[in-house]
Formats: sequence, structure tokens, C-alpha cells
Amino acid sequence: MSLYHIISLLIIISAAFAYINHRFIKMPFVIGLFFLSTILSLGIISLKFWDIQHYTQIHDFIEKAEISDFILDILLGFLLFAGALHTNWANIKSQIKPIAIFAIPGVILSTILIGYSFYYLCGWFGINIELIYCLILGAIVSPTDPIAVLGILTKAKVSQKTESTIVGESLFNDGIGVVVFVALLHTLNHKSDGIDLVFFGKLFAQEALGGGIIGAILGFTLHRLLRSIDDYETEVLLTIAFVMGGYWMCNFIHISGPLAMVIMGLLVGNYKKSKAMSDVTQEYIGKFWELFDVILNALLFITIAFIIIVIDINVTYLIISLITIFIVLLSRIIVVFLPKLLLPRIVQITNSEAKIIIWGGLRGGLSIALVLSLPVSPQRDLLILITYVIVVVSILVQGMTIERLVRKLK
Repeated sequence: MSLYHIISLLIIISAAFAYINHRFIKMPFVIGLFFLSTILSLGIISLKFWDIQHYTQIHDFIEKAEISDFILDILLGFLLFAGALHTNWANIKSQIKPIAIFAIPGVILSTILIGYSFYYLCGWFGINIELIYCLILGAIVSPTDPIAVLGILTKAKVSQKTESTIVGESLFNDGIGVVVFVALLHTLNHKSDGIDLVFFGKLFAQEALGGGIIGAILGFTLHRLLRSIDDYETEVLLTIAFVMGGYWMCNFIHISGPLAMVIMGLLVGNYKKSKAMSDVTQEYIGKFWELFDVILNALLFITIAFIIIVIDINVTYLIISLITIFIVLLSRIIVVFLPKLLLPRIVQITNSEAKIIIWGGLRGGLSIALVLSLPVSPQRDLLILITYVIVVVSILVQGMTIERLVRKLK
């Protein structure tokens, strides 16, 4: 099947599921598509009992598909730029201190808490697993997903302060999570006895600081180009070119493309926007990226729902996965409440706001892409199953109930 046929099939499924969801189910857009895609995936799995030939063909196709590359190298840059473009920097700036705490030390602390807890959990079940794999799992599921968060918070009608904190954290902590993941993966690949802190520091500076600097350079350059002309068609095309070219360049020189796209999107969407773009251009660029964001979100959540087809479900692994959900939630509670208690002047949030921030920290496509990029090993199958279960519960349970939680706390 050619790339054109694959994309055509995904678009057709997206359109059909979007219509069914809007017409009958009425779930939030990404949740509805993920829910219906999961049902379709379960239907495909049932083929193994009455049509093994077609099941095997579909299973082999998805297993060989480079889904991780599709998400990390293609979708992620567009989605992060689109999300940042429509984010109000003034709102983010007002909560920058708690956002920075949750996004940087919060991700590292969560990685450690989840990693060690999972290590002892596996030992309790008699499963021999290296600690490094457990820490890698922590790095995979610690970052909250901006792609999953952005589409849900508006419908939930949370306060501007809380929404800014959740969105800001989710936009920035994925870059930190990827840096931690890469450092741990480097340790695994080189069979090191411990984590090389010097290497980790260099990698953090290269990936995170480099991504921020390149993102700022790209953003200001794009701003100047947009300001020099007044033709919405060319200006829309320029934004696409900068996302594609900028993200490719970041990957080529090994710095954080996701962080660069966030910084660039925030600059283009907020820095002297009225001077850079006419009202007509602002409307066209805004609507284009809003629609493009919807289409790519649909492709993303349908793609990750199909992962279940290639997962070998072991009963013991499934039990461990369900217990790990509570470990992840507990670590999230600690990451949010600990700085609130220790640094009350910096993290000025109420208990109700903290509960919404905890429950609104959804996991999504980034976690799936990271776990699929792991090298083949016996531990990889376990980590894929656990990550998938966490993402499913996060999107379908937390995503569906956060609006109810907001109403209750109000």
C-alpha cells in the first residue's frame, strides 16, 4: 500500500468517525475519534478468531509501519507549532514560575518516582527487569501531552489561570521529557553502569537550550518576513515552510525540534502580531492552522489507537499495567502538590486548581511514539503495553471526566 493510499484511508476513517461522533456520540473531538478507533481496532483483533488471513495481513502491516517516525518526525512539529500559535503568551507568562517547576524538575522527579516504583512492582511479580528500563518508562509517561490537552480544556471551561498552567506545562515539558528519554536511552545502548550526569548536562544544554535559541531565531526571522509583505497566500506558505524546514534542521543538528516549534509558534502568534500581519492575514493564518491542527489531531489519535492490534496482551503484564496507572497518578499528585507546599509564594494555586492540574495532565501521542522508538527487546513489549494502557485511561477516563470535575469543584 502506497503512502497516498495510507493517508487517504486515514482521512476517510477520520471523516467518518468525526461525523459519527458529532452526530451521535458527541464526545470531545479527539476523544471521540480515539474511542471509535479503539473499537475498530478491537474489531480487527477479533478477526483472528474467524478470518486469520486478513488479521495477519493487517497486523504485519501495522507492525512494519514506522508509526514512531510518523509521529515524532512529521506530526509533532506541526501540532506543537499550531498549538503554540493559538496560545496567549500573556496568560502563559503570568504562570511561568509554576509552569517551569512542573515542566523541568517536575518531569525529572516524576521519572524517578515512576521508574523506581515500577522496578519494585515488577520484582514483586517476579519479573526480572533492569532499572534503566523502568526509568525509561518514567521518562516516557511523565510528560503531559499538549496535543491531547489543548482540545479538551476549552470544552471543560476551566479558569484562565488553570488552563494557562496546564497548557504551558504541556507545551514545554515534552521537550524536557524527550531529553531525559534520550539520555536514558544512551545509557542503555552503551551498557553504562549508571547515568552519566556530565553527558546528561551536555545533552540538556544542546537539546533544550539549543532548541529554545533556534526557535527564537526562526520566530524572529519569520516575523520579519511576514512584516515585509502583505499577501496572505505567501504568508501562510511561509509559516508552513518554516515549520517543515525548521523542524528538519533541528533534527539534523540534534537539538529539540519540539521546543523550537513551541518557541517559534509563541513568537509568531504573540510578538507584535498586528505589525507583522494584516487583519486578513491573521484571519487566514489562524484559520488555516486551526483546521490543519484538527486534521493532524485526527490522524494522530486514529494512528495511536491502532497500536493495540500489534500488542501481545499478557494477563500478568495487563495487571501490572493497571497498577502502574495508579503509580503514574500518585507521582503526578506529588509533582503538583510538593512544590505547592514547599514553594507557596511561587506556586500560587489553590487545592481545587491543583486537582484540576493533576487530572488534566493527559498522556497521548508523544508517549506512544517514544515507546515505539525503543530497540527490540523482551522488555519493550511490556513497556509498550503499559504505555498504551496509560494513554487509553488518560484520554478516555481523565479526558471524559475533567469537565465534570471542574463543575464539581466550582
